[in-house]
Amino acid sequence: MANFRIGHGYDIHPLVPERPLVLGGVKFDTDYGLVGHSDADVVTHAVCDALLGAAGLPDIGHFFPNTDAAFKDINSQVLLKKVTAELNQRGYAIGNVDVSVIAEKPRLINRLGEMKMVLAASMGISTEDIGIKATTNEGIDDLGRGLGIAAHAVVLVEKPGA
Repeated sequence: MANFRIGHGYDIHPLVPERPLVLGGVKFDTDYGLVGHSDADVVTHAVCDALLGAAGLPDIGHFFPNTDAAFKDINSQVLLKKVTAELNQRGYAIGNVDVSVIAEKPRLINRLGEMKMVLAASMGISTEDIGIKATTNEGIDDLGRGLGIAAHAVVLVEKPGA
């Protein structure tokens, strides 16, 4: 009998001028980016937290604290690979990942396929096992005014034979 588990992750960071913008491991050509200790990739961080939650593990900050200089400006795909390895070590396999990105800017539709490829490579799964959508906050609150970007992720993991 298989043991299926669902996890949810969420991340949000404010936008600032003159910082690189990375979403889902893809760098955007902008003059603004997200503030954070690492590369502040909200998409990847939400996926990491969803995976960790599905396995009943502590959140991303427990494994990669923002007080540790080793993670300063780190590429979040490195973190996602470590999270995936942590789950694999515990016998979990990733079934699928679904992500919603909330951003007024930049326009993401043409880069979603790239994000899927990068995320799939980091998790060792097929792009067919990843859904990723972009939406706006319709001008409501700070996200809607373009002051930040957020992401929600939901994952299904399986522990075969559990």
